[in-house]
Amino acid sequence: MRITFKLFASLGDYLPPQVRPGNVMTLDVAPTDSIAQIIAPFHLPPHLVHIVLVNGSYIAPEDRATRTLQEGDALAVWPPIAGG
Repeated sequence: MRITFKLFASLGDYLPPQVRPGNVMTLDVAPTDSIAQIIAPFHLPPHLVHIVLVNGSYIAPEDRATRTLQEGDALAVWPPIAGG
């Protein structure tokens, strides 16, 4: 099944070079793949996987190893944000 995968801010550097300008790509994933399994091949440092959203809804860290997605879902990952 296909999902949309988005990495924001500095996490965009972990995407393939050809999709970095938009920080978004389409992924083919198995229906049984958890969020953690989908993210794993991108080798994101765990401390940078701060906010995870599926279709705009927050997914708590304790749910990311078991939560699966559905066809057409959008998975977005944000690092910790600082500013002032």
